Amino acid sequence: MPRAQHSATAVARGEPKRRKRAKSGRSLSFLGATGTVTGSKTLVEWGSRRFLIDCGLFQGFKRLRLRNREPLPIEPKKIEAVVLTHAHLDHSGYLPLLFGGGFRGKIYATPATRALCQILLRDAAKIQELDAEYANRKGFSRHRPARPLFTTDDAEGALDRFESVEPDAPVKLARDLAVRLVPAGHILGAAQVRLESPDLVVHWSGDLGRAHDPVMRPPVGGASCDYLVVESTYGNRLHPDHNVEGELADVIGRTVARGGSVLVPAFAVGRAHALLYYLQKLMAADRIPEVPVFLDSPMAVSAMEVYCRYRGDHRLDEPACKRTCNVARYVRHANESKALNRRTEPAIIVSASGMLAGGRVLHHLRNLGPNRRNTILLTGFQAGGTRGARLLAGERRLKMHGQRFDIAAEVAELSALSAHADANELIAWLRSFPTPPRQLFITHGSPDAADALRLRVEEELGWSCTVPEHRDRFDLDRAAPRDAGSSP
Repeated sequence: MPRAQHSATAVARGEPKRRKRAKSGRSLSFLGATGTVTGSKTLVEWGSRRFLIDCGLFQGFKRLRLRNREPLPIEPKKIEAVVLTHAHLDHSGYLPLLFGGGFRGKIYATPATRALCQILLRDAAKIQELDAEYANRKGFSRHRPARPLFTTDDAEGALDRFESVEPDAPVKLARDLAVRLVPAGHILGAAQVRLESPDLVVHWSGDLGRAHDPVMRPPVGGASCDYLVVESTYGNRLHPDHNVEGELADVIGRTVARGGSVLVPAFAVGRAHALLYYLQKLMAADRIPEVPVFLDSPMAVSAMEVYCRYRGDHRLDEPACKRTCNVARYVRHANESKALNRRTEPAIIVSASGMLAGGRVLHHLRNLGPNRRNTILLTGFQAGGTRGARLLAGERRLKMHGQRFDIAAEVAELSALSAHADANELIAWLRSFPTPPRQLFITHGSPDAADALRLRVEEELGWSCTVPEHRDRFDLDRAAPRDAGSSP
């Protein structure tokens, strides 16, 4: 829809007015996760105060990744605090750049999210530095010299700004403004965010988990709010009603039968843990061949330890957690990782990153991908422009480390392992709110997914919806007040 037409429609629907500048009052500016599932950032302007909800990296298409190097529309030093929904890099990975740009405020997160960020941000910085060094040594970068997006010092500086917040415990941000973190499922420590003042409440879903996830607890239902921001990663799709254990057993069985290995690119936080949980169950039941399992990701190895430390945040009891943690051989050092590529016997290799964006998994893909006996098993959402998405689309010649490599291995997908709520689960969560918000903002999804969720919400719930565009700003003080009788 053309911008002018959209604006007229928005006014007719009573949507909050978009403003290029807001000298006072309260507003939201969407600085990421619009038209994409990455780069989550919402700038909250509350009178003279400035806060960020999430501070994530853009991933996938180059045009998106280039945004990571663009300046924010506000100086980082003017941001007083950041509130994180969870630790995944598309929600937390910009924090080192924010610190490098002058941010010195507090970063609020649940204890488990803080623990995971200590792993993820340090690992991400190390990968940035190693990738830049490798590009300079091999001479395949267009930049002379190639520079990391951020450094270990930037990551450590950001980590020093963290302050743990227990779920449901309000934290005062200003005289009449508090923030509250509410469990969201999805991964360890993930939270919904509520900004609460006497006359205005804004609620962010964060990334919502699933009601029947085998590892994570379900997301907490909604409470009345004025404005609601919801993710839409799977807004146009339903998770298949498949038997995850059966599908996983089939993939492993047929691969090992032809003498091959299974490479599983998995997100180090969340997906790797769920995958190892299923593997230990299948092995205990003798449903898959006895082949070695390797967890080749220092970040994932450390994250496993965090899962055992924060057992109250997930469903697994201590024995199940120990079995899950012990099913794999942990690969911590680079020389051990390189040795895996000299193996000739079948194995299962679980390695980050989940969308084949970088790290050790690319070396395994280069080694295992050309052999048709092997299988590349994708287990989660693949953002557009990533190597994982290209493989699912049928592309079999991928660029890695400045070269093109042919992929002859089988490419399989285990979509039922997703940690995101699907379209029906998102609608069910929205129905849990006792009263409609003034406005629902739909973010964190592809254009098709976000618009599909908008249509369903308008038709099934009758709510007023907006799908923001990149850097859209909305004035929160211009809409009609919440219905009488509703309360935060």
